[in-house]
Amino acid sequence: MLKLNFKPFPEIETDRLLLRQVNKKDANTLFLLRTDKKAIQFIDRAPASSVDEIKSFIKMINKKIKDNETICWAITLKENPEELIGTISFHRIELENYRAEIGYMLMPEHWRKGLISEAIPKVIDHGFSKMKLHSIEANINPNNALSRKVLEKFGFKKEAYYKENYFFNGKFLDSEIYSLLKS
Repeated sequence: MLKLNFKPFPEIETDRLLLRQVNKKDANTLFLLRTDKKAIQFIDRAPASSVDEIKSFIKMINKKIKDNETICWAITLKENPEELIGTISFHRIELENYRAEIGYMLMPEHWRKGLISEAIPKVIDHGFSKMKLHSIEANINPNNALSRKVLEKFGFKKEAYYKENYFFNGKFLDSEIYSLLKS
């Protein structure tokens, strides 16, 4: 079975980005991200209701990192590593199956600059080489064409299309599942 160890926290650098641990100083910006109508339009969960809710969320995430259950990075620009512009994570980690789900969000003013495309290959590499994952999954809203395009760019293949498998905001929604194998 897969064994994870996120100590010390694995920061990741790219040409323009520093992926670091989310901390309580990120609460206000993370609140803005998780309430931005454009940023959450395909996330299919309720927007954050308060900064205090986000502070609790950060505390929960960091406890799960400490307990080696999940990993979440703040996406920051190297020129301003204190300012969170998005997040990228491995969650729903299935230790017995060596599989994790990748998820990411970015402030809309940073869209279409290649930043997610810069972060994803480094995070995938970390998942396969350091975490020893066998496969990485992504669950997207079928209307999220940009996310689909990014996933396909990095070799993710569509595994499934689920009809009305997710209930949110008073209606049943579809899901698309993409995956990438280490091989």
